[in-house]
Amino acid sequence: MGLRINDIAPNFTADSTSGKLDFHDWIGDGYAILFSHPKDFTPICTTEFGAVAQLAGEFEKRNTKVMGVSVDSVEEHHKWKRDIEAFAGAPANFPIIDDSSLTVAKLYDMLPAEAILPDGRTPADSATVRTVFIIGPDKKVRLTMTYPMSVGRNFAEILRALDAVQITDGAPLATPANWVPGQDVVVSTSLNNEDAAARFGELDIKLPYLRFAKSK
Repeated sequence: MGLRINDIAPNFTADSTSGKLDFHDWIGDGYAILFSHPKDFTPICTTEFGAVAQLAGEFEKRNTKVMGVSVDSVEEHHKWKRDIEAFAGAPANFPIIDDSSLTVAKLYDMLPAEAILPDGRTPADSATVRTVFIIGPDKKVRLTMTYPMSVGRNFAEILRALDAVQITDGAPLATPANWVPGQDVVVSTSLNNEDAAARFGELDIKLPYLRFAKSK
């Protein structure tokens, strides 16, 4: 069975472009994003890692660390980083781990159903699909996304999802369809109108069970 929301994210130790890392220690007391890609020196992955490099300041503002997973070696990652940085026009300072053993890919169920594991494997054999895990300070999985190899991820959506996770984390709130930061949020039905208004201010009541409040 794959990882579920609120499961503890499996810990691991791996070599990376930032040295040897213990995943849980590296997360510390903030949020983390773990994301996989099929292989170094491939076109879509280069655009994706470039997008992460360009968004470094946005992740930092959200107290969120980002780690990339690849089935290639740290030596190859360091070479590939030059391409990423040239494409993105920004330094790729986040760690990229060596998962040539597929340890993390298996722990996090990142392999496609038809994966085979031959010697001299290629992206078509055992490449990780494009997965994203948002993990909270308590090391629990807050959100997952999975894309096929042919679909590059939208990192604006990943940031939006991170914002939604953080604004609702530990609060009786949820975000409605197509929510973006600054828009109203939905108050949980666990609070009555009086308690909800006392906590979140004036309510915009659309239906007895659908009540909006201003986001902070």
